[in-house]
Amino acid sequence: MTTAGLVLAAGGSLRLGEAKQLLPYRGRTLLDATLDMARACGFDELLVTLGGSEAEIRSRVDLSGCAVVDNPDFSDGCGSSIRSAVPHVSADTLVLLLGDQPGIDPGDVRRLCETRTQMAVCRYADGLGHPFLFRRETFGVLATLHGDKAVWKVLHSGEFEVTQVPVARETPIDVDTREDYRRLLAGERR
Repeated sequence: MTTAGLVLAAGGSLRLGEAKQLLPYRGRTLLDATLDMARACGFDELLVTLGGSEAEIRSRVDLSGCAVVDNPDFSDGCGSSIRSAVPHVSADTLVLLLGDQPGIDPGDVRRLCETRTQMAVCRYADGLGHPFLFRRETFGVLATLHGDKAVWKVLHSGEFEVTQVPVARETPIDVDTREDYRRLLAGERR
């Protein structure tokens, strides 16, 4: 069974006020750190969606080894990025990663991939969180998603069997606000 990683990095960063993908982080950019983590997961294919600030991201971020999927509808939420990317996925399994969440452990991603259900999600000490895993039989639904919380609706719909993979730490920070970014730089967990 083959697995694709999809890094969602098309957002316009409206809450932050600047392209969060390009925020300085560990001597590079936030998106560089997330893509490095995604590469460490050992996916058979790696995709990244771009939309807001696309030209600047392409010029400043190392996108090597990634198939870039343009999402012209990025302002419609991350559902549009997933919808845009699904037709480009040739793998049997898709792991969804947030472009502003570099603290995901590749070991946790590998444990998600060991599940056999149609969907899987991490169960952190403080609740459910990314990454999500989807098997091919869910791709039809993914290709119709709209809005920011669309994958959560699929997860909770009862339409697919879901495995919750326990992770004995809190959910890694994803950067939506200046405070999130400050906490990420300080090494705190959510």
